Amino acid sequence: MLRAVQQFFNSYDPLQIAIELIVIWFCVWLVFRFLRGTRGAGIIKGVALVLVVGTLLIRVVGQANDAFARLNFIYDRFLGIAAILLIVVFQQELRQAMIRLGHAWSFRGSREATNVVVDAVAGSVEFLSRNQFGALIAIEREAQLGGLTDTGVQLDAAVGAPLLEAIFWPNSPLHDLGVVIRGDRVVAATVQFPLAEEGVLPPRFGSRHRAAAGLSLESDCVVVIVSEENGAVSIAEHGRLDYDLPRERFRELLAARLELPSEPSRSRDAAPEGTPATAPDPSHAT
Repeated sequence: MLRAVQQFFNSYDPLQIAIELIVIWFCVWLVFRFLRGTRGAGIIKGVALVLVVGTLLIRVVGQANDAFARLNFIYDRFLGIAAILLIVVFQQELRQAMIRLGHAWSFRGSREATNVVVDAVAGSVEFLSRNQFGALIAIEREAQLGGLTDTGVQLDAAVGAPLLEAIFWPNSPLHDLGVVIRGDRVVAATVQFPLAEEGVLPPRFGSRHRAAAGLSLESDCVVVIVSEENGAVSIAEHGRLDYDLPRERFRELLAARLELPSEPSRSRDAAPEGTPATAPDPSHAT
């Protein structure tokens, strides 16, 4: 066995082996970095361990002994089937990766339009959160949501805090479902967002947060959520949900997502400096 391992490594140039190991390590690091925090993180660890150990054993032992030729043949076919299964299991993560590659990490509108949007959304979120009015706001970046906005009520109105507050006012005809902002315009309301699959978010989160996570998985938009149960403010991006953000820092955090320089928050409910923040109970988040 040891002789087989020694012969295996002696057949390659040490420099070539070192370069290949560095490239493989870098590719594995990129995969784990992309999957970190997603439902595929735990699966890929187990699969990678089985494949690495199995490949080393089969390749080293199989090449040194012809008696394992059939086992080597079966393992080669297994690797092909495993590749197909991984594509099926990680289709959501792969779709997200293609979206990231196909679109730049920048806001679609100009800097002036972005400032207008950030001010409008931050102002409305402060009001909606304080009064515990539920809200779901998607801000487009590079990928347009034309297929979704066509199913909602077309507005094409200048974005502003009073407009967003009126849309999500309880019993308003437009308060259900979500709003889509493109550039500095509110293009549609009552838009149905795709729900994230089971397992993407913990079970305690309701349909509003699942819709935000689902849309952010299928596009590069930033989705803002206000819970009607406890007023918690959250942001979903690339399938990741940052729950219960500090209201006094929301404008700064949203501006950072849209790649704007941070500015001091103008929240009227900002806690005095040094006051500890208390997160509400998320057990009934919607």
